Amino acid sequence: MPFSVLAAEPVATAATAAAPAVSSGVGGQLTQLVFGLLLVLGLIFLLAWLLRRVQQAGPAGKGQVIDIVGSRALGPRDRLMLVQVGNEQILLGLSPGSITALHVLKEPVQVPSAEKATPEFAQRLLEMLGKDQKDKK
Repeated sequence: MPFSVLAAEPVATAATAAAPAVSSGVGGQLTQLVFGLLLVLGLIFLLAWLLRRVQQAGPAGKGQVIDIVGSRALGPRDRLMLVQVGNEQILLGLSPGSITALHVLKEPVQVPSAEKATPEFAQRLLEMLGKDQKDKK
């Protein structure tokens, strides 16, 4: 019996010696929790950034035969979508369980580009604010 008591004693002493090092108080645990949270958030942002970079590296418009021309929400879950396939434009109705071709347009709809609208909007905004570009000289 004395041998088994001696054998169990070092294990008990090692367990009690390690316990204070692991739990160094509420402040230490809070710091460890904050660093762990920051590490996880940083990893999420890194993966999101990498995903964006990989998607942009793919063929942007090259080899694509289907293009979304425009979209309009009809309700919380329903929408209309105008899709360009080759030289044809198709009006689609999208709902939670189905996609329905509503109409094939005989003549494609010409959509104004967004680049032209932006400077005009900026110019009108500056005019409304009373800061014409002539005043910037």
